[in-house]
Amino acid sequence: MTGPIRVAVADDQALVRSGFLALLRAEDGIEVVGEAADGHQAVAVARRCRPDVILMDIRMPGMDGLEATRVITADPALAPVHILVLTTFDLDTYVHEALRAGASGFLLKDTLPPELLSAVRIVAAGEALLAPSITRRLIEDFVRRPLTAPADPRLEQLTAREREVLVAVARGLSNAELAAELFMSHATAKTHVSHLLTKLDARDRAQLVVAAYETGLTTPGQP
Repeated sequence: MTGPIRVAVADDQALVRSGFLALLRAEDGIEVVGEAADGHQAVAVARRCRPDVILMDIRMPGMDGLEATRVITADPALAPVHILVLTTFDLDTYVHEALRAGASGFLLKDTLPPELLSAVRIVAAGEALLAPSITRRLIEDFVRRPLTAPADPRLEQLTAREREVLVAVARGLSNAELAAELFMSHATAKTHVSHLLTKLDARDRAQLVVAAYETGLTTPGQP
């Protein structure tokens, strides 16, 4: 990515929103391009400013953060916009829905400033970001919920190697890590991930994680 990372913040609490904005504005390499107090404003900011990342609160009046995420991720013109959901421990169920809606990841609202800034950079680069302290519990609960949808037929077009790569991505491995584990070059790993994104019509790695679990290709605790 060339130039600063363009970020917007959507949160209905003015003090919380101001805090995030101040933190972001003080950081080199990050440019604040908009703010929103509800989901409708968040969608408008996404369309008007085209930020690289939107920090999205879930509970907001009118249109909440989940619906705003669905609207933004469903718009092909906004494909470069990544959603980083902000949540708390008592909102786990909303996190599941956010991932299904197309969010690139989530963080707890009490995340330390350096971790939040790092998360913005990770998501802007197209990586999935799931808060380490709650990822395992959330994902395991997420995939154990009964799913009535049939297995994704798009998995049939994946090669055996691509399935291996998808499982590695679902385990949270970076391109460098999966390259080392699967004995391939970093460039080859990156190419496989790119092919997966195309074949599974996924916005980013977070959506690949969801696809891997929902189709049963991988399960919690699988080595």
